[in-house]
Amino acid sequence: MSAAFALAALLGSLLVAALVAAPLRRTAPRSWLAVVAAVPLIAAGLYQLEGTPAALDPAARAPAQPEDAATRVDPAEFAEAVAQLRAELARNPAQPEGWVLLARSLAVQGDAAGARDAYAKALEQAPDEPALMVELAQASAQSHPRHLFDDAALALLQRAAALQPMNQRARWFIGVAQRQRGLHAEAADTWESLLPDVDPSTAASLAAQIRDARAAAGQPRGATTPALVTGAGAAAGDDPEAGAAAGLRVRVRLAPGVAERIGAQATVFVMARDPDGPPMPVAAERHPASALPLDIVLDDGDSPMPTRVLSQLDSVLVSARVSVAGSAERSAGDLESRAVRVALPATDAVELVIGAE
Repeated sequence: MSAAFALAALLGSLLVAALVAAPLRRTAPRSWLAVVAAVPLIAAGLYQLEGTPAALDPAARAPAQPEDAATRVDPAEFAEAVAQLRAELARNPAQPEGWVLLARSLAVQGDAAGARDAYAKALEQAPDEPALMVELAQASAQSHPRHLFDDAALALLQRAAALQPMNQRARWFIGVAQRQRGLHAEAADTWESLLPDVDPSTAASLAAQIRDARAAAGQPRGATTPALVTGAGAAAGDDPEAGAAAGLRVRVRLAPGVAERIGAQATVFVMARDPDGPPMPVAAERHPASALPLDIVLDDGDSPMPTRVLSQLDSVLVSARVSVAGSAERSAGDLESRAVRVALPATDAVELVIGAE
């Protein structure tokens, strides 16, 4: 880890920690200091568990080498920092920002159920916050065995959209939930109502999704209202690959002979990072390795930190890693793809091959 990146990560995490624990400063100064001290370790740990320092160098194409013991965060120390945050929240639960930080930390660790429960605690403290409703609904779907939005999650999304009609994520996920229920025409209608509110490149992706939903509903291919698809969206109206415009489409596969080397517990992590900024991923998804080959779209909803998202960047480094143990923590048997630098917005899918020589 370079000194510059380490310093940037430390300063950023200190700032976040101070803001998260601000309510404690007057009422419990010792607790405030404990949280401020613990959160930077959590941030560093998240990076060491998920980050690849070598991937920050566009010239780096070889598989990551074992980390120097001096730069590696001790998993026990990381776990202790998370435990301190949990303990502080147990003593002083009226901190929605703290619960959100815990939820994001647990999500990156792969504890989807823990993230869901932490978001639920945050929502208890801020029950009328639409953004938290969306986060909880998404975390609930991620923790579902089949990644489905159940009735409770859908109700949260509908409430968020009612409180904040311009909440695009809520409306998008409502459409996803409708597709999961076989309500394809309703999903198309939901997404079509979004078209006037999004930028042209996002409209192109949305139009492609709407066409797919219309087709699934047995409706004509051209059912999407042409007047609503403007600019880049209109240009891409007949392009089935336009789905990448709203985010970054990534195709991930295993090199020949690699599948036999991984077991049923293996997990694949797909990540995009800022090549010129802190090493924390700006977008990341976790999938069972059994789902490979994958064809996914990384977007702002996949960001572990709401203040740093994919759409803010001009380029990213994209990589994929298979954890043989199914854990976010790196191990000697993990397999990785080469990191690929991609200019944004990207119209073509990024091809990643895990385990290639």
